[in-house]
Amino acid sequence: MTYSNLQIFTVELIGTFVLVIFATGSIVYDAEFLDGQLGIPFAALAPFIALLIGVYSFGKISLAHFNPAVTIGYYITGHISKIQIVYYFAAEIIGAVLGSLFVLMFIGDKANLGANAPNYDFSIFLIFSVEVLASAMLMGVIFYVVYTKGLRGFSGVAIGGIVGLDILFLAFISGASMNPARALAPALLSGTFENLWLYWTAPFVGTMIVAFLFRGKFRAQRKGES
Repeated sequence: MTYSNLQIFTVELIGTFVLVIFATGSIVYDAEFLDGQLGIPFAALAPFIALLIGVYSFGKISLAHFNPAVTIGYYITGHISKIQIVYYFAAEIIGAVLGSLFVLMFIGDKANLGANAPNYDFSIFLIFSVEVLASAMLMGVIFYVVYTKGLRGFSGVAIGGIVGLDILFLAFISGASMNPARALAPALLSGTFENLWLYWTAPFVGTMIVAFLFRGKFRAQRKGES
């Protein structure tokens, strides 16, 4: 079944909205009410749950991007057209901003609304490389499940799981955003822009590298189906 760009826009907006509420709201809630006692494990679990919801609810309609860097990866592999990039980007950014507004209104404003921040105790080269790596691993898992399972079965667990694991093991270095929209919204509303350049460069680098590696596989797959 083919879905319209409006349907894709709608589910991407909703999915990104939910993801940002879980991903940033967990951080704000922990800071606001628990003095940070839950820490990174809680911040890793929340987006895992959000992606389970998003992938299984909307994967058939939009492939469940919820992330501009993932959208560019899907464009490189030929899954979406140029005009669809506009719909995806608009939905993801609007959904993310609405998610951060929800967090601000109903949870709180601590921890810069959950804005990503790297650990500058490490070199900027390592920070950038780790963020590229985290984004590349996310894109790799997404392409693997799309290529082998078509977002069925345990695909949501795999995609949500890699995001959770990236945050659990890499957030202490780079902040492990992997998602320019998720990084933009809380930064925009809290006025903390100093790290935004990192999250609007490294995730795209990571997903694009993997997309070019997978592009041949998807072209061969489409030829075999035609």
